[in-house]
Amino acid sequence: MAKMVQEGKPTNRRAQRRREQRRLLLAVLVVLVLGGGTAIALAYGSQAVVLGAACLLAGAGIVVLLWLILLVIERWAD
Repeated sequence: MAKMVQEGKPTNRRAQRRREQRRLLLAVLVVLVLGGGTAIALAYGSQAVVLGAACLLAGAGIVVLLWLILLVIERWAD
């Protein structure tokens, strides 16, 4: 029923793109941290996960920082 109401409304492509970008960023961070942590645990054992998780979180922080820089540039250009 809700889809029928929304069919007549114009779509906001910018808002959709922003939501999709946030979801993709979250997916990348989850795969990076959880997938990388799991791979480190399987390859080197549970003790190495502590150092590996610190490095993976630092990498995730860099990804977020780059995403924020690009977001600021995008908003400035509009």
